[in-house]
Amino acid sequence: MKLVVQVPCHNEAEQLPTTLGSLPRALSGFSSVEWLVVDDGSTDGTAEVARASGAAHIVRLPENRGLGHAFAVGIEAALRAGADVVVNTDGDNQYCGDDIAKLVEPILRNEAQVVVGARPIREIAHFSPAKRVLQRLGSAVVRSLSGVDVQDATSGFRAYSREAALTLNVFSRYTYSLETLIQAGRRRLVVRSVPVRINPPTRGSRLSRGTSHYIWRAMLSMMHAYAIYRPLRFFAAPAAILGAAGALLGLRFLWYFASPGGSAGHVQSLILAAILIVLAGLLGAVGIIAELIAINRRLLEDIQSSERRREWGNA
Repeated sequence: MKLVVQVPCHNEAEQLPTTLGSLPRALSGFSSVEWLVVDDGSTDGTAEVARASGAAHIVRLPENRGLGHAFAVGIEAALRAGADVVVNTDGDNQYCGDDIAKLVEPILRNEAQVVVGARPIREIAHFSPAKRVLQRLGSAVVRSLSGVDVQDATSGFRAYSREAALTLNVFSRYTYSLETLIQAGRRRLVVRSVPVRINPPTRGSRLSRGTSHYIWRAMLSMMHAYAIYRPLRFFAAPAAILGAAGALLGLRFLWYFASPGGSAGHVQSLILAAILIVLAGLLGAVGIIAELIAINRRLLEDIQSSERRREWGNA
């Protein structure tokens, strides 16, 4: 059994020695433990620091392509390196490296295929109230879309079995946290959460430029997830609202039209009702087409997983 701990990084030369120094070199249940660093277009010598700090594998991207892309590249590199279990952690030393043993334990016991490290959200002093609410909202979205019971959906401290890692796809360059869990749930993978510790912050977040920016990006990520994985529901809801509003306006026009002396006027209601009903029909049609595309995507993902098993299974 081989464990590969992957660390996506962008300009983490200062913190990377501490982060790697906290990772285990050996772990019960594994014959070998290796570190893999993905240098996402860093300009501060992150790759050189990773090599000097003992990373066995270094993947260097020529330019910054975002955390989601770096994560996906790291997963592929870990699988090609023969990983039986892949652990993902952050380069800023946010998570306690000693808790990797807790992350991989459910996988070693064959009780889970994906394990998420749940941070003590309510106890994190540097999280604003809005961010704490969004953390819970993000977890609720994941539960709704996938059916998996996860406590901290945005946590990047995770463990994946080889089989689970082979099925992952990341569409967003911004992050991977929500959609990979949704994919796991829709593929009927067993997902578990374990409580983990965090270290004091060493710098501000690079994924957001403050609370308002974090809220904006988080809402976009959630809408993106709904549009991809539940397209019919995503488009049907506004279509139903527009259709109902158009129908009410149409009934209003008919009421006045049938009333004594009301045959003239109120044409604006009729025009607006027609516009709303047409928009509702268009949104409904888009939802049906998107649902058919989603079905086709799932078939392509099954084909992709089979190809990965053939290509990477012999790694």
